[in-house]
Amino acid sequence: MDSGIRQPDEASAARAREELPPRAARALWWGSAALVLAVVGTSVLVAGAGRGARLPAAVALVLAQACALRWQARAPARVLAVNAASGLAVWALLPAVSLTGALLAAQVTLCVLSATTPRRTSVAALAAMCVPAPAAFAAGGPAGLAVYLLTVVLAWTAGQWRRAQQARLRAETRRAVVEERARIAREVHDVVAHTLSVMVVQAGAADDVFAERPDQARQALRAIEANARSALGELRLLLRAFRPGAGQDDCGEPGERRPSLARLDELAGTVRATGMTVHVHREGAVDGLPAAVDQASYRIVQEALTNTLRHAAGADEVSVRVTASGDGVEVTVVDNGRARQGGSGGGAAGAGRGLVGMEERARLVGGTLRAGPLPGGGFEVAARLPTGDVS
Repeated sequence: MDSGIRQPDEASAARAREELPPRAARALWWGSAALVLAVVGTSVLVAGAGRGARLPAAVALVLAQACALRWQARAPARVLAVNAASGLAVWALLPAVSLTGALLAAQVTLCVLSATTPRRTSVAALAAMCVPAPAAFAAGGPAGLAVYLLTVVLAWTAGQWRRAQQARLRAETRRAVVEERARIAREVHDVVAHTLSVMVVQAGAADDVFAERPDQARQALRAIEANARSALGELRLLLRAFRPGAGQDDCGEPGERRPSLARLDELAGTVRATGMTVHVHREGAVDGLPAAVDQASYRIVQEALTNTLRHAAGADEVSVRVTASGDGVEVTVVDNGRARQGGSGGGAAGAGRGLVGMEERARLVGGTLRAGPLPGGGFEVAARLPTGDVS
């Protein structure tokens, strides 16, 4: 098999390691290093009292383990080998330190490796960690063997649980993207069908008055040209949104009115009915926006308001600002709630899927979206959607 082609399991594991944010990687390092220094370091200091030169050597090995944990998210197999070897050396220098304790850093790395590498790799690492089991039996008898094997297996199992959780979250994100694309495709289909129907009527009218009233015929032809350009833009959006399996019919009730920023007051009214204070600010004209941008803007505002109602604890006021200019439209929704339960940034399943949908809406029309808590409290969703990309 071509070495340049990764198996799905390997590709997903590599992606999981690459996508670990720097802040999360640092938190993992500091947390695991603190655990090793607190547990193993204390044990070494107690067991090494009065052992001469062995104590400094053991302390240096423990510090090396803590430093090696810095790279466990990038190269867990190598860090596991380093920590296992240094842990065995600590145990050889100070047998009073249990083998299970001396290999704590290796067990932590085994957990990370189990969560971020293909299963066959983690199983091989688990088997390698079981090799010192006879030494644990010789030092502590059946109880020592049982404790050692139990901690190793628990570390590997915790990594597998984390791996399954990450796979589930990725699957939910992919499903949310597919559902949003299907919804967009349905709406674009309706808009294009309406535009083509109008073009047919205009073409017939132009033909009827072509000889007697050429000015009126030319006006109809110009309208046909404008509508054709709009329809082509909508079809480009449809092609972007189309993916295999995107035909799920989950996009609202038949006959539903087309979403548009012209209905923003109506949308705000439904939210006000729940007791929420909604401020709507408009700058510029939104009448001439391409239908795709108009719909995407409306849906982003709608989803942001829904997230405020569901996930913004203590929120009683939300501000919606729509700014239209010649090159695009900017949409901003800000509430005054406290920290979200689980965070709309992805902690709660519904809020996370809502953000995925909004990001997909913005991306498909060539725009950008950012969302997150504000320093002074509240949550902001801000999107910029260009008009030239779909016209």
